Amino acid sequence: MKKNMLRELFGSLSRFELGLWIFSVIAVTLSFILGTQFMVLTLIASLVGVTSLIFIAKGNVWGQVLMLIFSLLYAVISYKERYYGEMITYVLMTAPAALMSTISWLRHPFKKGINEVKVARLNGKKIAVMLLLSVAVTAVFYYILKFFNTANLVWSTVSITTSFIASYLTFMRSSYYALAYAANDIILIILWVAASVATPGNTPMIACFAVFFINDMYGFFSWRSMQKKQSKGE
Repeated sequence: MKKNMLRELFGSLSRFELGLWIFSVIAVTLSFILGTQFMVLTLIASLVGVTSLIFIAKGNVWGQVLMLIFSLLYAVISYKERYYGEMITYVLMTAPAALMSTISWLRHPFKKGINEVKVARLNGKKIAVMLLLSVAVTAVFYYILKFFNTANLVWSTVSITTSFIASYLTFMRSSYYALAYAANDIILIILWVAASVATPGNTPMIACFAVFFINDMYGFFSWRSMQKKQSKGE
């Protein structure tokens, strides 16, 4: 990514958003520096993740590109900790969803020449499809995770459900994607607390997903604001 593109990208952030991003980067970095072990890959993944969230909150397609990168890095980290549910989720669900969302967002800009996705509303049919697919995906993945002796099977399965719903809503360009991801953040905090008991070096991941939760909650309010402005044609 060229310097002028980076300048333009970060220049699009409001003072609050820039402050939130800086806070997120500092909080995540300090959690790793103060941790018992310094895992470079995990730190890089966390920084890519928090950066992606701030741009997704703005409806900027670059956020989805960064989410795709984060998904692949996080899958590697999850594999090392035997969180096969997380690995499978991010490789087979979150990463492809980020790729499809990138295409969807590029095809549905709010206005031509403006890097802001057009927020869509959910109807009864889309919600019904989401619920039916969520049940099916959860059932299938439960047995897959059980076969692989996945650590913390119940919470890993719940993570599958919340991740799928979040991915579906992101692709559908719904503001509720952020609430689904916030719910998933809570599940991931629980999972990494458990992982940190066995491996203290994983403690920074707890701080990482706590920061993710804050960013996802901001994303919901940001998209609601975007939706109101777009409905007025601003």
